[in-house]
This record gives sequence, C-alpha cells and structure tokens, in this order.
Amino acid sequence: MIAMKIGVLALQGAVAEHVRMLEEAGATAVAVKKVEELDDLDGLIIPGGESTTISKLMHKYGFMEAVREFGKARKPIFGTCAGAILLAKRISGQEDSHLGLMDILVERNAFGRQKESFEVTMPVAGVAADYPAVFIRAPYIREVGENGEVLAKYEEKIVVARDGHYLAAAFHPELTEDNRLHRYFLDMVKEYRS
Repeated sequence: MIAMKIGVLALQGAVAEHVRMLEEAGATAVAVKKVEELDDLDGLIIPGGESTTISKLMHKYGFMEAVREFGKARKPIFGTCAGAILLAKRISGQEDSHLGLMDILVERNAFGRQKESFEVTMPVAGVAADYPAVFIRAPYIREVGENGEVLAKYEEKIVVARDGHYLAAAFHPELTEDNRLHRYFLDMVKEYRS
C-alpha cells in the first residue's frame, strides 16, 4: 500500500510537532506553504495558533478557497485548537465563520487565557480511554450538527468531534508523546481514500 501523504498547513502553529506525530504514525508528512502543495495530499491538518491570524494568512496566500475545495472533494481535514475554529461553520458571538466546512458551533478561548493552560487525561471514543490532552487558550465545541459525532467531553464541554471527513479537537494533540489521535485521523483518511 502507498503511504498516505498528509499536509500540515504551515502558516502558524506547531507545524513540526504535527509532522513528527504523523511520521511516527506511519504517514508521509508535508509542511504546506503553497496552495499547489494541496494537490497530491490525502488529508490535511490545520494546527493551532491564533485563528484570526491564520485566517488572514490563508486569505493572503490564497488558501481559503483552496482548502474549501479540498474539503468539498471529501479529503479529510483535522483542525486542532485554532484549526477547529477555522473549520467550524459557526463561531459563537461572530456573524462570519472562516472556512465554514464542519457543522459545529465553537466557543473561542473557552477555558481561559494562556496562564490557565492545563493538561488532563481523558477518554476519547475510538481513540483511547486515557488520552493526554493539552489545553492552551482552547476553544470548545458548543454544538455538533445532526450528522456529527461527539468523541470527547471535558467538564461537560465537547472537546473532540467528527463530522464525516472532518475532525476537530479543542486541544493540542501534537504537544504530547501520544500519536493515537493522529492515527485515528489516518484511519479516517484511509476510509475516504478511493
């Protein structure tokens, strides 16, 4: 079987850490800096960072429409922290979304500021009973659309959800030594790769 080629949008955030996780999980990983690099990818990760900044950079370098087309072609996309906000169709308190691909409503900075960052071990359905989650200025998912699936909650707040070929996590899986959530995403990519 040909190795899966997964891109990590390299505009801001922990790109190298996602690349390392993907490679440990058995994929070929590419730091994506140009729109044309999306063409031969099987899946894409949008990392954390600051959602407004990433959105501006995506507009500046032509990624907005290109990533929407990538998603509409049923290629899996995984958004972590700010990446989850970018994927969401609805953002609490905002009229506009960014990519507007995943049928979720997100609440920004829901767990406090940077100094309130924390790590917790929690169950994630289909992934692990003991997944280590690192929350840094994390959002949470307030609502999941009718076809979506809640994979994890922390303090009754949804922190991992799936909607078809879209996956969103409120935390930073790349900042741990545990690649099981990345492996789950690779299984999604296999499912949609035809």
